[in-house]
Amino acid sequence: MSDRTPPPNRGPERGTPEYDWLYGNRRQSAPDDATEVLGSQPPNQPPFQPPFQPHGQQPPQRPDSTRVMPTMPRPEAGVTPPNQTPHRTPPPPPTPPSSGGGGFGMPGIPKPPRPHLIRRFFQLKLLLGLLIPLWLVYTLVTPFWAMSKVSKVDAWPDGDRPADQPGTTYLLVGSDSRAGLTKEEQKEYHAGGDVGQRTDTIMLLHTGDGPNLLMSIPRDSVVDIPGHGSTKINAAFSYGGPKLLVKTIEKNTGIRIDDYVEIGFGGFVKVVDAVGGVEICPTERMKDAKADLDIQKGCQDVDGVTALAYSRSRHTSALGDIDRAKHQREVVSAVGKKAISPWSVINPIRWWKLNFAAAESVQISDGTSVFSFGKFAWAMTHVNGDSGLTCGVPIADLAVHWDSKRSKEMFQDIIEDDSQSIADDKDRLCTPSGMPK
Repeated sequence: MSDRTPPPNRGPERGTPEYDWLYGNRRQSAPDDATEVLGSQPPNQPPFQPPFQPHGQQPPQRPDSTRVMPTMPRPEAGVTPPNQTPHRTPPPPPTPPSSGGGGFGMPGIPKPPRPHLIRRFFQLKLLLGLLIPLWLVYTLVTPFWAMSKVSKVDAWPDGDRPADQPGTTYLLVGSDSRAGLTKEEQKEYHAGGDVGQRTDTIMLLHTGDGPNLLMSIPRDSVVDIPGHGSTKINAAFSYGGPKLLVKTIEKNTGIRIDDYVEIGFGGFVKVVDAVGGVEICPTERMKDAKADLDIQKGCQDVDGVTALAYSRSRHTSALGDIDRAKHQREVVSAVGKKAISPWSVINPIRWWKLNFAAAESVQISDGTSVFSFGKFAWAMTHVNGDSGLTCGVPIADLAVHWDSKRSKEMFQDIIEDDSQSIADDKDRLCTPSGMPK
């Protein structure tokens, strides 16, 4: 028997089938760091079931074990393996809407104002702060400056005149004088040569406690002209100019004239054009070769030349001069309406043209102040609707003789500054033709 102790069992020798080249000779034991292949079990053995664990705890694992997931065959491109849902890349989440700018890309957080925007805001504020006062000064100063260009005329007759009366009464005269018109303008306005000084338009504008009243006096009205007997009132202007016309009206009506305003052919056209034209509403087609007028029935916008022809025409209606007076009131009212429109005041160019067209086109009586003329212009814009009345002087026939009863009643209401009584009896006293309804 040998005294040599046999060597311990070292396991399979290198080169034998039992030798494991990766883990040496440790195949036979169950190492602590062995690789565990998931999804595979030895044959005839039940699958591994970890013991029950309370909710939230992990089942025990073998210490230091490496878990290898089972391999899966890679599908061919465009082919989905059986029993699998095709893989789809989810769309990116929608970008949340910006609220107030989304500072730094975050919704709901406003971006800090940019320095150049703040600078522009204060520059604009400063500019407006300078322009608004300048515009107000310009708006107020322009009429006064224009008034300094207005021609004055001596319109007050000598002798006895009616005493002062409440309210203010203006005499508005449209002269057909061709003085100052060029040959081209005379041809354009269809005015012909200078044939003297006559009145195409005679109106009384009364302002006071009641509604404004614009009353036409047809130029063919038969009245007593001082020193010339009974004839058409238009002749008074030809015989003695503004003084005799004022005296004739005051004598036949008893109404005191406080201010006199005269406008000629050229001035009429310029004022209409200065407000950008006016709207007229003829009730029938009007074709008058003598006035160079050819317009259709219905409301339409016209320029100064057409408005002048419309105001002068007297051969398209059986009422003749009576209808012409109605058209004149219509145009004058339309000019007033356009003159006070916001655009006429806001637009500095139109405001300038309007004031200077009026100033260069009219003559006013000596003593008429800027305030009084401004009051006249304002009143002319309020002669329609609830704020005003437009009518012809009450007449008895188309000859044209004034109705002795109705005309005296109407004149007395004006003398007493009681235009409200005229409005209350409008169908009898204040009609477009002057004839009662």
